[in-house]
Amino acid sequence: MKIYLIRHGQTDWNTEGRIQGSYDSELNENGIRQAKELGARLLESQVNFSRIYSSKQKRAYKTAEIISNITGKPLERVAGLEEINLGLWEGLTWDEVKKRYPDEFDKWCLDRRYERAPEGESYQEMVERVLVALSKITAINKEAVAVVTHGAVIMGMQCYLTNTPFSELRKFQAKNTSIIEINSDMLKAEF
Repeated sequence: MKIYLIRHGQTDWNTEGRIQGSYDSELNENGIRQAKELGARLLESQVNFSRIYSSKQKRAYKTAEIISNITGKPLERVAGLEEINLGLWEGLTWDEVKKRYPDEFDKWCLDRRYERAPEGESYQEMVERVLVALSKITAINKEAVAVVTHGAVIMGMQCYLTNTPFSELRKFQAKNTSIIEINSDMLKAEF
């Protein structure tokens, strides 16, 4: 079964280079336009899916809602698809993180998979909760589905599923409203 991972539309914090993480930001005007354009492209394309699932965060859900309204596909929020929680770093730029949390940042850069931002979660913890959510989705669907989620979720899942070191996760960076196709058979990997 195909799963189409879709990154949400643009937010103001995306344009400002601020770390969003678990912060529940809204789409900006461009993000709404991007979601409408994506919905139209999906409607006209060969990408077929039966349902849309979304992170509970506003930026992902609004993107999914717009796509649902255009394509006529049913939409459901699912816990576990949310962006990585980057704790005290949220709202800061990466340059601000490097200045305010130099030791923590260095440790995190050396082992992004298992290290956490202060009061945040690791990529491994995020991947594990996303895998649980995706497993629940695939257990109740036989046809392809769309899953609207977040940039770090997509990067982390691609590292995990392709056995790529998490130090290289940026090579999987997804632009707003981009689509990444994975196969549900890939989700059966062990931790």
